[in-house]
Amino acid sequence: MEEKIVRTENAQRQNFWQRLAPVIGLFFLSPLVGEYLLGNISIQDIWALPFLAPMYGGGALLIREVTRRTGRGWSTIILLGLAYGLLEAGLFDQSLFNPSFEGHDFQSAAPIPALGLSAYNALAFIVGHAVWSISVPIAIIESLVPERKTVPWVGKVGFLVIGVLYLIGSFFVFSDLQSEEQFLASMPQLISTAVVAVALIGIAFAVGRLSLPKIDKRTPKPWLVGTLSFIISGLFFGASESWLGVAFKLLLIGLMTVLVLEWSRGREWNETHQLALAGGALLTYAWGGFILTTLLGRTESVHLIGNVIFATGAIMLLIIAARKTRKSYI
Repeated sequence: MEEKIVRTENAQRQNFWQRLAPVIGLFFLSPLVGEYLLGNISIQDIWALPFLAPMYGGGALLIREVTRRTGRGWSTIILLGLAYGLLEAGLFDQSLFNPSFEGHDFQSAAPIPALGLSAYNALAFIVGHAVWSISVPIAIIESLVPERKTVPWVGKVGFLVIGVLYLIGSFFVFSDLQSEEQFLASMPQLISTAVVAVALIGIAFAVGRLSLPKIDKRTPKPWLVGTLSFIISGLFFGASESWLGVAFKLLLIGLMTVLVLEWSRGREWNETHQLALAGGALLTYAWGGFILTTLLGRTESVHLIGNVIFATGAIMLLIIAARKTRKSYI
């Protein structure tokens, strides 16, 4: 009898950690991809991960949970990701408006003086967060638990805890950078940022349930989808810091949007294609991290070692996710 009770307790404990695993995974994968894999933060500062995770991972979890709880899909996740990116860059770290954020000139590339920002960096920051800090980590973690891909991962209490962590994390980032940067955006800039973010959230829920009817058409193989995702995201990442670069980035966004909408209408479109999209973008940051590290002047071997570790980790995670996804279709 006692042995049976012990087995039951062990099973319950195992089930608890299995349920919690994707939550913890997304909580930390979001900042790991969005900052460390990118090369924006060095492996020397890995100690900062627990302080970044509440804002990054908390935001990704909130977006994922709200979307899945309301029965919506990827259009909602992406639009909410754009709202997240705008709030982070415009309100919390204020890199969108700070002319010398962390010692870098973020205003001279395609400047819009009336708004006090760079069109190039606004696009890079907001879309970058929507894709790499939010959408890519969600897609990869969901692929690791295919049987729980579209269901909530936490209850009401857990959802509330995540929301509080996100607010605390965002306030921490704001306070920390305020003490370092000594910069505060103007009230019109802050209000405009909040208004646009609210509008994006409204649009996300307005269009979230809309879906195009499936049609009998040929769907590209996942490897082709992933290759095109890798190429297009790489071109987006490497676009020149100019108005021409802004136009090129917008063209790439439009092209990718049209392609995905067309591809996803085919009856053969499935989770392997979605993972391929995310994987292509993930691999762009894997090589992009080496480039950014060099551009930031980090020449010590420890930074290169960090790039190798993060890139290898990303590739291994993608392989595991691909195997999991493939098994779910066998």
